Amino acid sequence: MHRKRSFAPIVNEHIRLLILGSLPGELSLAHNQYYANPQNRFWALMSDVIGTDLPALAYPLRLEALLANGIGLWDVVAEAYRDGSLDSRIRGHARNDLVSLVATLPNLSAIAFNGGTAARIGLKALTECADRYQIIKLPSSSPAYTLPFAEKLTAWRHLRPLAMSGLER
Repeated sequence: MHRKRSFAPIVNEHIRLLILGSLPGELSLAHNQYYANPQNRFWALMSDVIGTDLPALAYPLRLEALLANGIGLWDVVAEAYRDGSLDSRIRGHARNDLVSLVATLPNLSAIAFNGGTAARIGLKALTECADRYQIIKLPSSSPAYTLPFAEKLTAWRHLRPLAMSGLER
């Protein structure tokens, strides 16, 4: 088993909301794309949040749409051993330097965690600065988290006020 590594953060100076996952799954790593597994509901959930059909867009355009709405992406785990894609199988992880990243985002007002593992690891990493941001713990968009989509959607809709259209910049 080899160590799996997260991707670079998707951010710019306009980010108001940073969504943090745990560590990319097998399909995401294979395609070098955040949330590449079509069963993962991330892109469908974010489509509702920003009012854009993200699954219909090519991956680079999905990222552009998030950035245009003041939303960034990253993962809390920099690298770890993991057999498969389940968060419960993450072993020997090293955290990403979340504190340094958020310090470079002057408009950041909220940090959302995509799932319990991301929240547990991320909040430990952000201990010294978490009180500066609105913290939102979301149900995981992963198919392994079997909460019905409608219930996930209700929770993820709390992100709507934090998103901004490209016209507001």
